[in-house]
Amino acid sequence: MVFKTVFMLLLFFVPFILILLQVLPFWWFTLSMWFLMGLGMAGIGLSVMHDANHGAYSKNATVNKVLGYCLNVVGGFDLNWRIQHNVLHHTYTNIIGMDEDVDAGIVLRFSNSQPRKAHHGFQHIYAWFLYGLMSISWILTKDFIQIVKYNKKDLVKSQGTSLIKALISLTLWKSFYLIYIILIPIFLTGNVGLTIGGFLLMHFVAGLFLTTVFLCAHIVDQTDFPLPENDGVINKNWYVHQMETTANFSNKKSLFSWFIGGLNYQIEHHLFPSICHVHYYELSKIVKSTAEEFNLPYHANKSFLTALKHHAAHLKEMGKAA
Repeated sequence: MVFKTVFMLLLFFVPFILILLQVLPFWWFTLSMWFLMGLGMAGIGLSVMHDANHGAYSKNATVNKVLGYCLNVVGGFDLNWRIQHNVLHHTYTNIIGMDEDVDAGIVLRFSNSQPRKAHHGFQHIYAWFLYGLMSISWILTKDFIQIVKYNKKDLVKSQGTSLIKALISLTLWKSFYLIYIILIPIFLTGNVGLTIGGFLLMHFVAGLFLTTVFLCAHIVDQTDFPLPENDGVINKNWYVHQMETTANFSNKKSLFSWFIGGLNYQIEHHLFPSICHVHYYELSKIVKSTAEEFNLPYHANKSFLTALKHHAAHLKEMGKAA
């Protein structure tokens, strides 16, 4: 984990330093560095901050807290992420209206419980572009809207802070991020257009990577999208619910699995979110055999490409008229 953390941070910051130093003053070199930063940003999110904000990186709470700030360094906000992901997504997995990780509003339709609009018929085509814009929404509006919404639901309080303190922290982190990632490169290189273009490229690469990895584990034509009962209660065993709403892919040791923080073992992660992802490969053998023993589903696609095909098939099916 330490080696991986250093690697991902270097993958993000070394290209950034090369941009600032203008080692090669060519537009193609600059954009290629921003592209690498996009991969580094995704790697930090998937392999470092994810475990840290789950309390799974270390037994030391301070280490988890400090490394959880890696999300803020690349433009997000750790407090919002913990509420949206740890509280809502991991509790109400794939329940539209409660799991915000799978809620794209009216832009995309992921479940039969959502009303179908005419544009959904083309979502299997345009969705991929929107995925690339996911992380950019963090910077512009999403975090500010979320913090106010979560406060109304008393979820901010559950993180041991108040709305005022959270807003101050959010504003300071966003200001720090925009200053170092945009203003400093513009000041040092003097190139506004290339800096803005590179910044958008970085976020598009990271957004597309992060979103597809996540959605291939939940939004596929193999998983369930359950609805609460009339009283709003989910009358199902939580562990069974995770098995029915989650899918693995590429269940083997590989460089890809290493890079994405073992999140190809999404089932194991959902069942045991406080366990560091370096243990998922061995853990998956136990989980799979136990699922077979008790006749529970264990959705697993052979490769990431296969999982992408299942995601695309689900998008197309959900876009069809009834």
